[in-house]
Amino acid sequence: MRRAFSRVPILLLMVFCALLAACKPAASDSSSVSSPIKIGEIASLTGREAGLGQYTHMGVQLALEEINARGGVLGRKVELVSEDSQSKAGETATATRKLISRDQVVAMIGEGASGRCLEGAPIAQQAGIPVISPTATNPKVTEVGDCIFRVCFTDPFQGTVMATFARKSLKLQRVGLLVDVAAPYSVGLAEFFKQRFTADGGQIVAEQKFTGGDKDFLAQLTSLKAAKPEAIFAPSYYGEGGLILLQARRLGLEIPMLGGDGWEAPELVQTGGKAADGAFFPVHFSLDSSDPRSREFIRAFEARWQKPPTGASALGYDALMVLVDAIRRAGSSESAKIKAALATTKDHPGVTGFITLDEGRNARKPAAIIRVRDGRFQFVETVAP
Repeated sequence: MRRAFSRVPILLLMVFCALLAACKPAASDSSSVSSPIKIGEIASLTGREAGLGQYTHMGVQLALEEINARGGVLGRKVELVSEDSQSKAGETATATRKLISRDQVVAMIGEGASGRCLEGAPIAQQAGIPVISPTATNPKVTEVGDCIFRVCFTDPFQGTVMATFARKSLKLQRVGLLVDVAAPYSVGLAEFFKQRFTADGGQIVAEQKFTGGDKDFLAQLTSLKAAKPEAIFAPSYYGEGGLILLQARRLGLEIPMLGGDGWEAPELVQTGGKAADGAFFPVHFSLDSSDPRSREFIRAFEARWQKPPTGASALGYDALMVLVDAIRRAGSSESAKIKAALATTKDHPGVTGFITLDEGRNARKPAAIIRVRDGRFQFVETVAP
């Protein structure tokens, strides 16, 4: 009996400890100050558009290193979990599910290509995870829902900008179109270009189509040449763009060649060579910018990567900086609160200009027109929204 009785105080102590544990308040969002804030990133690090994805990732990585060197945000480091879409259809959806369910990220950056971003955006929207795309310009991207944002201008804006530039600055009357029918980016740009160009009195003399990944454009370019255009607008990514420029010159098409922001990559000139001279396209960022923030970004990027940045690099940098600023203003790493803070972003001092996210979660900002001359991208003029 003495032995059984001696166990009572121990049992009482165990019950008391269990009650204390049950009464302890749940950990708040701000209590886990030692754990990093996980941000997901999806980019085309390999495959056909690797140039776009790699340069974007370098900008994101530079921003990450600067943020963490300053102590992170909310007293916590930021951890970037990157996934490669491989420039393939379907990969972004898979990567989005992984980042949300397995890695438990609180927000995401990417994908950069409009078509692939549209794969992952509905999944993130359903999960309530905010997404910022650095370079997806198709209007449908942010129409997915209130969790989807972008720091780049949109296809309606850049399509209109290029049509206005073609009509008023280049004084063009007759233009042919060469469109990638498999890319929402290309289809959208061509449509908005056509609307503005014809509204301003211009004429679309012919339209030809191709599918992303094609290598031979001679048949389409021959048909366009027969229509006697004064220029050709070929909104595509740089891979096809370089080949289109090369083959157009071989056919004797010594006319201005116009593209979209997807042409902005060193590979355009590497593929097209001298044939790239005389190409024009809009960009979100110019190496000729005199803005102090832009100059400092260029210096830091070149020091980190031993090469100059592209517009995709600057947009990747801005995307993470805008996201971290929203986390700071929200005072929380909870996805819903980050989303609410992102929606109120106004006049954020980005390296691509002051960024305001409008009611449609699109960035209002200027565009620069670039011309290729002697293998270099040269600033021509700026067009404001």
